Amino acid sequence: MKLYYAPDTCSLSPHIVLRELNLPFTLVRVNNQTKRTADGGDFLAVNPKGYVAALQRDDGDVLTEGPAIVQYLADLKPEAGLAPPNGSWQRSRLQEWLNFISTEVHGGFGPLFNRELPPAARDWWRGRLEKRLAYVADALSRQEYLVQDRFGVADAYLYTVLRWAAFFDMDLQRWPAIAAYMARIEQRPSVQAALAAEAAA
Repeated sequence: MKLYYAPDTCSLSPHIVLRELNLPFTLVRVNNQTKRTADGGDFLAVNPKGYVAALQRDDGDVLTEGPAIVQYLADLKPEAGLAPPNGSWQRSRLQEWLNFISTEVHGGFGPLFNRELPPAARDWWRGRLEKRLAYVADALSRQEYLVQDRFGVADAYLYTVLRWAAFFDMDLQRWPAIAAYMARIEQRPSVQAALAAEAAA
């Protein structure tokens, strides 16, 4: 398998999951501006959407969208327990969290990356995002992880997007449950290995 990624993007989430599962894969770095891969390829030929992450199987089929990718990977090794079984109530809970992270947290950070966003609009989006983070903090004050009381694919995704808070001087210490959660996940060998690999590329 090949994982097409760019540093400091949501592709860190499937990267962590691949390492957590100890699956064989090749990292292919993508330049988000030029849409060229590190080996000179045209990323748009891999993913016409033009953004990471993209997972290419050995048969050439490509899967995009992080929440779909991490569930596919988790199902390759169900015994690892990174996602509950398909059809279970807990799997629906996982999908609930993945959708919330995707639309409300990941999507909440999105407008803040626009440097041309007027200050009033920036303040509005930031305030909206902070309400979502308060919801996350409340959940994490009652449990160490999002689903099944153990690390799973939703945690890899939430950890990934919450790292972006540093880009906007948003101090996660304001939410102690989130700060503790981030520190807990960052200690995982899979997370350390993924961060090191992306920093070295």
